[in-house]
Amino acid sequence: MRALDFINHLIPPLKFTDKVTMALSWMEEIRTNILPVADKGGFKGFITDEIIYDINNPDLTIGEVELLAASCVVQLDRHIYEVLRISSENQVSMVAVVDKEMKYQGVVTEEDAVTAFTDSISIQTPGGVLILSMFMTDYSLYDIARVVESENAKVLSSFISNDPLDDSKIKVTLKTDQVELRHIKATLERFGYKIIDHYQEDGGVSGEQDRLGNLLRFLDI
Repeated sequence: MRALDFINHLIPPLKFTDKVTMALSWMEEIRTNILPVADKGGFKGFITDEIIYDINNPDLTIGEVELLAASCVVQLDRHIYEVLRISSENQVSMVAVVDKEMKYQGVVTEEDAVTAFTDSISIQTPGGVLILSMFMTDYSLYDIARVVESENAKVLSSFISNDPLDDSKIKVTLKTDQVELRHIKATLERFGYKIIDHYQEDGGVSGEQDRLGNLLRFLDI
């Protein structure tokens, strides 16, 4: 699940000497509104069609344009989740990949990252999602899984995030293989776990938008 494995080789980088009209032509051909810019082997940022339309000067070169998100990079061996995190933080739909010498290697698109990540955490498998709130010192996936398994269910995957409503606590998001969550929820609560949200799904998702929606609900962001 390294960024290296999901580089999209169909998206070429622009150079500082390229004209903005060339960028628009490539965007139309590739059907994207954003492209990476790499010069002398290093990643310099992204250019969008909105930037080009705003400057309204077809004679400019890429090097004369203020680019976006020059720090939106990950190294080759970083997990695909890091790509999603950085993409979200920078509000761009792709992330540049660099090697240890910070040499540009390509980009991973948000769409490819979502596909890879949802496949890895069983988000498409039918089941239910439970979100628990607790102190980090109380967290034990082994203990939680044991309670879930007492109701003849399995924890397919889990995810920990900060609780925005309480800085002292974490949120634990669980994906189970059971659609019906009533008994699991009741048993967890009987063992003292606080459940702050849950949702049930009847089957796998279809389409990238549904897949992204399910991922965001799973991550609770």
